[in-house]
Amino acid sequence: MSNFARRFAIIIKNHKSKNETMTTMKRHVQVWANCLSVIRDNTTASTFKTWFEPIVPLKLERSVLTLQVPSHFFFEYLEEKYIDLLSKTLRKEIGPDAKLEYNIVMQQNVLANPPVTYKLPSTKVPIVHNKPIQMPINVSKEQIVNPHVIPGIQKLQVDPHLKPTLTFDNFIEGECNRLARSAALAVAKNPGTTAFNPLLLYGESGLGKTHLAQAIGMEVKMQSQHKDKVVLYISAEDFQTQYTDAIRTNNKNDFLNFYQQVDVLIIDDVQEFIGKVKTQNTFFHIFNHLHQKGKQLILTCDKAPAELTGLEKRLLSRFKWGLPAELNAPDLETRMKILKQKLYKDGIIIGDEIVEYVAHKVTTNIRELESIIVSMLAQSSLIKREITMDLVEHLVERLVRNTKKEVTIDQITKVVCDYFALPLETLQTTSRKREIVLARHISMYFAKQLTKASLSTIGTQIGDKDHATVLHAYKTVKNLLETDKKFKSYVDDIAQKLRIG
Repeated sequence: MSNFARRFAIIIKNHKSKNETMTTMKRHVQVWANCLSVIRDNTTASTFKTWFEPIVPLKLERSVLTLQVPSHFFFEYLEEKYIDLLSKTLRKEIGPDAKLEYNIVMQQNVLANPPVTYKLPSTKVPIVHNKPIQMPINVSKEQIVNPHVIPGIQKLQVDPHLKPTLTFDNFIEGECNRLARSAALAVAKNPGTTAFNPLLLYGESGLGKTHLAQAIGMEVKMQSQHKDKVVLYISAEDFQTQYTDAIRTNNKNDFLNFYQQVDVLIIDDVQEFIGKVKTQNTFFHIFNHLHQKGKQLILTCDKAPAELTGLEKRLLSRFKWGLPAELNAPDLETRMKILKQKLYKDGIIIGDEIVEYVAHKVTTNIRELESIIVSMLAQSSLIKREITMDLVEHLVERLVRNTKKEVTIDQITKVVCDYFALPLETLQTTSRKREIVLARHISMYFAKQLTKASLSTIGTQIGDKDHATVLHAYKTVKNLLETDKKFKSYVDDIAQKLRIG
């Protein structure tokens, strides 16, 4: 072979080797692009944009594809929701031995320090090795920065939505709330480090759950060692609205990232999550993230965890991890303390006999006591009337007569079952016996009439039915009321027992 031929053969060999190297380097990109074309056809546009576009393919070695994802939550969500789709597409592209590994980006708090990464194998696609490896040198910092962290901002700045008047100092302690207040104070002193995480405050409306929950937030913000902690109070209803808006505007990642940065999260009236499966699922992941990071969660609810029919079991189980603390109706002594404190604050001076009279007459909740005080204040300051026993008796009589007690779904089902002499649990069965179906339909009818609960919430709490079943039951009862006198007498009797007739 001539020297020219030899040199030409060497050049061809080197060129071929270089091409093979380039092909190998780009193979992971091409494999992932092929996977995305399949995934795009099997998901919605918003899902694809939210959960697959942010993924960056890093390398492919020994049938192991390494994908970079922006956060640990992102990894968990992919594994829970889309691992079957991912595994099928990977095996189609790489072969039956395809494996999956994640490179998770962790943005450090100090901006001067570069982001760090760590490896996690898929929990459902077997991996050949678990040995952590270094971040690939061919991936720039710009590529690996968490897209949910706003550049230049080290700490989330947020309005905590706390009322300065709702503090521990003006929360009256009694036997009815001693455990709840003590636990709340312990949490406020050391958020996220006590055994009370989450702290679930439960009880009927108007007993001080919101006051106590907000007092925790106020106490945290007032302590110098916790002044930099991000505290946020939000109602479950507002949380649901924010989540819906985030989905509608394709900003779910921003929504999740925002809540994952909160140090003390207070969610009021979590029973509002009943029947809202997607919201529950999202809150489940936020809960997990915060709890694992040692952040504090405070929840309020109108009933005990065991009675929260309609919440996902995995979420309900987490509500029980910490301490469920009940607030009961205040006893006479506590009601008198509350009255005296509020009267003093508003500058109203009355005799102890009037305070005792009001405390004896208004027994349901603290809000009714506050209504009496507001009425006294109006009479005293606006009309310049002296606060006498006669005036107070008139105010109390009018308030007690005109105040409608809120009826709950639990109360309705109990009254209906008692009326028909049925065990309460029969409404939750699938039985089609006439008397059980009748009781179930009447319960749904009154629940729709007397509560603000959605149809799906009513169905979930009465027999685990869907909203269409509740609507059908309501229409059935309405029709029978117009055509069946005996049936109408049943409904009228139950209405009387519910004190609405």
